[in-house]
Amino acid sequence: MSLSLPLVALLVPDYDAGIAFFTAIGFDLVTDEDQGRKRWVVVAPPGGGASLLLARAEGPQAGAIGQQAGGRVGFFLHSRDFDADRAAITAAGGTFEEDPRNEPYGRVAVFRDPWGNRWDLIAPA
Repeated sequence: MSLSLPLVALLVPDYDAGIAFFTAIGFDLVTDEDQGRKRWVVVAPPGGGASLLLARAEGPQAGAIGQQAGGRVGFFLHSRDFDADRAAITAAGGTFEEDPRNEPYGRVAVFRDPWGNRWDLIAPA
């Protein structure tokens, strides 16, 4: 068996707002294709890993924006320049819930994206 996880869907209220936030923090816009009623929008961190499919919430999905992990940290973003990435996330509209702390696995701080999803920014040890 040969499996991979190339995409993870992230609900956003608006495609362009999602693109603006993620490209402001250094993600690449990989794809933005108009498919009529919806768009296929993919952003990817420059260092590799899973890409995000930005999915515009429709109807009852709107209630799940920012709550995709049920209030837990659901996304983990590795950084080679923690302070610069933290500053970029804040400037782009992310909100840090705590000051950075040192853990056995690296330097970490929890932040929320503009829609409320919780992320760990981690500089691996």
